[in-house]
Amino acid sequence: MTDKKKEAERKESPPSSVEQYVISDPDRFALNLARMIEEAGKAASAWVKPREEGVRHDVVAEPVADMVKTLSKLTEYWLSDPTRAVEAQTRLFSGYMEVWTNSLRRLGEGDEAAAEESVKPEKGDKRFQDPEWGRNAFFDFLKQTYLVTSRWANDLVEHAEGLDEHTKHKASFYVKQVANAISPSNFILTNPELFRETVASNGENLVAGMKMLAEDIAAGGGELRLRQADYSRFAIGKNLAMTPGKVVARSELAEIIQYDPATEKVLKRPLLICPPWINKFYILDLNPQKSFIRWAVEQGHSVFVISWVNPDERHGRKDWEAYIEEGLRFALDTVEKETGEKEVNAIGYCVGGTLLAAALALFAQEGDERIKTTTFLTTQVDFTYAGDLKVFVDEDQISALEKSMNEKGYLEGNKMATAFNMLRSGDLIWPYVVNNYLRGKEPLPFDLLYWNSDSTRMAAANHSYYLRNCYLENNLSGGTMELGGRKLSLSDITIPIFNQASREDHIAPLRSVFFGSRYFGGDVEFLLAGSGHIAGVVNPPAANKYQYWTGARPAGALEDWLASAHEHPGSWWPYWQSWIERHDNERVPARKPGKKLKPLGDAPGAYVTARV
Repeated sequence: MTDKKKEAERKESPPSSVEQYVISDPDRFALNLARMIEEAGKAASAWVKPREEGVRHDVVAEPVADMVKTLSKLTEYWLSDPTRAVEAQTRLFSGYMEVWTNSLRRLGEGDEAAAEESVKPEKGDKRFQDPEWGRNAFFDFLKQTYLVTSRWANDLVEHAEGLDEHTKHKASFYVKQVANAISPSNFILTNPELFRETVASNGENLVAGMKMLAEDIAAGGGELRLRQADYSRFAIGKNLAMTPGKVVARSELAEIIQYDPATEKVLKRPLLICPPWINKFYILDLNPQKSFIRWAVEQGHSVFVISWVNPDERHGRKDWEAYIEEGLRFALDTVEKETGEKEVNAIGYCVGGTLLAAALALFAQEGDERIKTTTFLTTQVDFTYAGDLKVFVDEDQISALEKSMNEKGYLEGNKMATAFNMLRSGDLIWPYVVNNYLRGKEPLPFDLLYWNSDSTRMAAANHSYYLRNCYLENNLSGGTMELGGRKLSLSDITIPIFNQASREDHIAPLRSVFFGSRYFGGDVEFLLAGSGHIAGVVNPPAANKYQYWTGARPAGALEDWLASAHEHPGSWWPYWQSWIERHDNERVPARKPGKKLKPLGDAPGAYVTARV
């Protein structure tokens, strides 16, 4: 009988005794505990060694200090009024008493009796799916006590009317992080599934988990590099970023890739894609089945892509002006030299779109009219509703970050990766901690999570400019951002705009993208895709997944737009293609890379392969 069948049978019928939680081979269990301690020592050594050598310096105190300061303000609010404090304590005590009463009733009637739960997990919460969380009185009590406590803490933040909005936002975020961290599902003795597996394997899972932990700390150079997939199964250029093409130009900041045509005729206007420099461009070219780049080539686009350098200390002073001049304008010049075309369609994704919007406002003042249409993919140009990333942005935190970045000239890649993972820690951190280090199981191969782990450094000047001008001061939409000695105004952008948002986006929230549409000076086509920041964009037609909504001009309230929007099944890519063709559908003979410029190498180029 396979392990899966045994597990299925175990879930179908409740255990007859507590034998599943009793160690059957104490000697073997003790030996494995010793082996686990040995592997834990290796993990500790991997953490300590780079600090002893002066290679790694801890900066944990800064974010922890901000969390303590924020939660202290929350505590001060509730304790400043005795009546308010008593009411809060009474609510928590009442919740505990209800759980306790139901648990006592259950013990008196037996585990088989129907037990009334004081509080149930939210729909979609995968932490408490094991049947033992419900049918075992002990684990059910732990689960309900945890849920009562975490929801009470969230309510404290929600009803703290004396806190300013930023502090309240930070408090909500930190409470969520703490709640996710202390969940009973994260510990062996309080998670029935982990408990059973540890007993059944006599602790073999803990040995494998500690070994993996030591490897991941060593791989991170003294910091935990949490593995989310089996990375050994992927290689850039072999089974990722496979669309054929050539690198036709290179600057200190960018390689410009031109892709081989797949049709005899192509659109006269080439397509230039400006991806984010946070992570890498091949999210748009994961594999032939998911690749937007390959699909665009097949629709008759002459596709050019900016592949940003993974910056190091040499790029510390490269700011947004440099990224525009040595990235976007350099790319436009390259397209013109290679194809002879002075009109292009452009796409900007996430922060690449924010940079493109700023560049368009600058180009409008300078009279550079080569970009004739622009598509923004999950792009924010106004940061009023920028979501949980604003938790990390205030003067104290930015100043501390700038001090740290200026020492090396860049922000280390794992810092941004950790910040993004924290936005969805319940999905991107704790399930992998449990699976890898407690269950001792290797994660499965997954191309998207390989890309997610392939983080990039942030050039100090560039990142500082971005945080201050966008998240902190919201200068781009406010008309006060300065580049090239000019104050920029998004209203100067009068070309047609296709503005795509994703309904469940936690990085560029729907409301933020929608709200930003009002600042452009020309026609804006707003499209809402199903799913999130990645899947909402990377949704090939052949997959027949999700849906998208179209509607009126993006003005007024988001709720009104949603109420009148039309839902369509499947991918939005063909709709976008028809939008492009409506603006210019002239075709010319296909263009092969390197007709005018000598190729510097094959796609995906050299910059994309640099790992941190």
